[in-house]
Amino acid sequence: MSGIRVSKRVFVGAALAVGISAGLIWGTPSSNSSSTLIGRATFRPTVGDVLHVHRGLPPDWGGVVQARPALDVAVQMITFQPGGHSGWHRHPGPVFISVVSGEMTFYESNDPDCKPTVRHAGEGFLDTGDHAHIARNESGAVATNVVTYFAPPGAALRIDEPNPGNCPF
Repeated sequence: MSGIRVSKRVFVGAALAVGISAGLIWGTPSSNSSSTLIGRATFRPTVGDVLHVHRGLPPDWGGVVQARPALDVAVQMITFQPGGHSGWHRHPGPVFISVVSGEMTFYESNDPDCKPTVRHAGEGFLDTGDHAHIARNESGAVATNVVTYFAPPGAALRIDEPNPGNCPF
């Protein structure tokens, strides 16, 4: 094997080691929570290259979903023990979070004041996926969320992010 090939392999190996180490140092993993993926499926257009779903009910309700070339929909149940949290993370697309039991508090990385958004059982939180956030169970009881992800086909549903430093925790 030539010296150039060995050097390239050593360089690539070192770069991977640094990248993995940085992710471990800067990422903020979840704590005191458990999750179960209930299901994930890819929806593809039946005509053309754009998945388009439009539903309107008179007089004043409607919904539109549009994706190119396809869309994964995944559903996950996440249970947070008292004091548990998700760690700072983001998603590749919008996420609908339904609090089905207990109480959850959400914080956004782009909020310099770190204002909490509290949701109780029966309420939802929409994460648009364009910046990091953290979900925390700041109550004294177990909390459970059912989470519905809209993502590109095969994409990771969660992308760990470093603590943005805007919150005191």
